[in-house]
Amino acid sequence: MAQNPLKFIGFLIICGMFLTILLTASVIFTDLPSDSVKNLPKANIVDVKPPNGTVNSEVEKDKLLGGLLPSGIDETSCLSRYESALYHKELFHKPSSYLISRLRDYEALHKQCGPHTKSYNRSVELIKSGQYNESADCNYLVWISFSGLGNRMLTLASAFLYALLTNRVLLVDPGVNMPGLFCEPFQDVSWLIPPDFPLFNQFSTFDQKSPHSYGYMVKHDVIRNSSTLPPYIYLHLAHDYDDQDKLFFCDQDQSFLKKIPWLVMKTNTYFVLSLFLIPSFEQELSNLFPHKVTIFYFLSRYLFHPTNSVWGLVKRYYQAYLERADEKLGIQIRVLETGVGPFKYVLDQIIDCTMKENLLPQVNRSSEPIVLNQTEKQRKTISVLITSLSPGYSEEIRKMYWENPTVRGEIVSVYQPSQEEYQQSENLLHEQKALAEMYLLSLSDKLITSAWSTFGYVAQGLGGLKPWILYKPNENRTAHNPPCVRAASFEPCFHAPPNYDCKMKTPTDTSKIVPHVRHCEDMSWGLKLFD
Repeated sequence: MAQNPLKFIGFLIICGMFLTILLTASVIFTDLPSDSVKNLPKANIVDVKPPNGTVNSEVEKDKLLGGLLPSGIDETSCLSRYESALYHKELFHKPSSYLISRLRDYEALHKQCGPHTKSYNRSVELIKSGQYNESADCNYLVWISFSGLGNRMLTLASAFLYALLTNRVLLVDPGVNMPGLFCEPFQDVSWLIPPDFPLFNQFSTFDQKSPHSYGYMVKHDVIRNSSTLPPYIYLHLAHDYDDQDKLFFCDQDQSFLKKIPWLVMKTNTYFVLSLFLIPSFEQELSNLFPHKVTIFYFLSRYLFHPTNSVWGLVKRYYQAYLERADEKLGIQIRVLETGVGPFKYVLDQIIDCTMKENLLPQVNRSSEPIVLNQTEKQRKTISVLITSLSPGYSEEIRKMYWENPTVRGEIVSVYQPSQEEYQQSENLLHEQKALAEMYLLSLSDKLITSAWSTFGYVAQGLGGLKPWILYKPNENRTAHNPPCVRAASFEPCFHAPPNYDCKMKTPTDTSKIVPHVRHCEDMSWGLKLFD
């Protein structure tokens, strides 16, 4: 019996040695530590997950958005250009091979004719001299920075498409904030108009009464009575344009405008769909975009790459608050009212929409607790991202889910990145936050937007999302009933379409001319594209 303790100690030593061997083998042969798996991004939108240290051709291909983006551009100078594919959902339509080919052609043209090239310098001399002999190396479209950020993005996409259709080089007025918001989309040569451009200081003065305005020239027979062509023409396509300005959308006027080397454009409307009303563009547009509703979707993903500062705002917020949720709902609130919100009738309409459309879970307002069965205890997590100038709407919705349990036990978290209170279009940080919020909304699974809001149009277009649109509240400050409507397409609405039939030379409802152009859900006189 005296030897039993020694045997027992020996047994413990052998067991310890055996356990040590097992643990060592576990460390050697385990692929990843458990906490590494836990920390992998849950919302890796791209289906393909390449192993560490390898480059997967499918991920590389998706990074270029099916060939939409060119390869070979320095990634570190603009992280969002190629990283955005890891956050957005996979493309539901691939860009057409013809669109890809035309974009590569445009990039070559931009490199040949962009700022400070020999062709550009010779073309600028035409403006300085005021003489044009109908011979120019390159033709240009100059876009003037005008209106709020959402409008600027919509109009810049419109201008680029027009440049693509007419073989012009697009040059961009930097305005106050453009370089701090977006990366250069083209390699080697900038798209920003240089500050020594001869018309640079006149951009703010151009309007319908400008002698170089196309509408003014038509109205006063300047073109018909002139023996020479002007080196540049100003195009006034803002919401207040008149019947003569709207002749821009007529084929015969396009035949004249294509002879002018420099076109300078100011607009605050998304006029893409009216290009479909120009017969000479129709076939080319169909070749570029077989699916009509993908125009802004593709153009925005091609042109608008947030700077690293803005992309950092997007990534950090997404990873901190949205990435791990089972479902993400974006709610974009734009109230066209004076005074400080929140307004109760707006809040009532938002909640009514989310409940009637089953976008958010019902809450139990009774004092009786709800007992969930075992399967219901596997609770769904929902992150709600709210963007608004006022913090009040997110506070009220957050309070509703804090004070009341959901009927089925879902866990609802409500977030709002900024509360700026009023729009500050010339403040760079304000606009960087606004751009970041547009991108965050575009990463939602479901989206609610506000009627007439270009901010919402950009978010739905970037994400390829058909939103539920909150109707504009009633004039007597009561909630609209029904509260919202599902959009039939995610193309933006053209708020000020022309109502002129160029062939018949009479006023007309332009929604009746081609089958894929119809009135918008949120604006009865507006037009948008449908498939």
